[in-house]
Amino acid sequence: MIRTAVIGVGYLGRFHAQKYAALPHSELVAVTDVDPEAAARVAEELGTWALSDYRELFGQVDAVSIVVPTQLHYEVAKECLENGLHVLVEKPITATVAQAEELVQLARQHQRVLQVGHLERFNAAILALDDVLLDPLFIESHRLASFNPRGADVNVVLDLMIHDIEIIQNLVRSPVLEIHADGVSVLTNETDIANARIKFENGCVANVTASRVSLKPQRKMRVFQHDMYIGIDFQDKTLSIHRKGEKEMFPGIPEITSEETAFESSDAIMAEIEAFLDSITEGKPAVVSGEDGCQALKTATRITEMVTRSH
Repeated sequence: MIRTAVIGVGYLGRFHAQKYAALPHSELVAVTDVDPEAAARVAEELGTWALSDYRELFGQVDAVSIVVPTQLHYEVAKECLENGLHVLVEKPITATVAQAEELVQLARQHQRVLQVGHLERFNAAILALDDVLLDPLFIESHRLASFNPRGADVNVVLDLMIHDIEIIQNLVRSPVLEIHADGVSVLTNETDIANARIKFENGCVANVTASRVSLKPQRKMRVFQHDMYIGIDFQDKTLSIHRKGEKEMFPGIPEITSEETAFESSDAIMAEIEAFLDSITEGKPAVVSGEDGCQALKTATRITEMVTRSH
């Protein structure tokens, strides 16, 4: 039984608390929030304790989810790791790369799991890629959303694009060679629409677009490799695979055969938290490690610097 707690029980933190309360190998000891009423509401709903200071958790729990504003991730996660807690911190891992690197080092030093909340890695369509993905040559992604004040404490690169950056870097597994990026602000003083072209050392190129001022949401990625391209719809949880066929559609040009798999609706937050707890009990690496979160933040920070200069 792992003693768990959630630090920050706003919109997303409440879901984390619900999952910990529901899992048989987790004992939700407490929830904490700087808003005592928010903590009390969630604690009453789930039959646990409400605290206003997360430091009261030290010595009382084994693992925490940190679901506070990005600017506070480093401070809270640092204290938790130093006090021997396993940490699942929401994305982006921290506000700066230096902070992220320090957390990774602390987790190693204290031999604690540090997992980063890149939720799309637990999307059923992404999990099914293992069987078909071999050698990506070109990747194209679009992540479009309507404006949501909950993400407005950071720009669109750190709010939305970082999801796709983390997935792409995990698929390509090669260092970034060069980046070109542009962006504009529309509704806020931060960048609201951005596009980046990322070239990797192995030759793969990714063209990544993110917008938080779209009327119609879209979360799609296409991955091209030799003889095949793969379409991923994160929203509808579908995976389509298009291959060269045996016949020709034009002289010398092979036909394209297609197959599509639709996955049942699944609970990605539950899968993420179960993976976190499994890493703790089984001593295996986190699915989305601190290093993964740090690498995604490095690339996102470089893109942020470029798009900020462009407008």
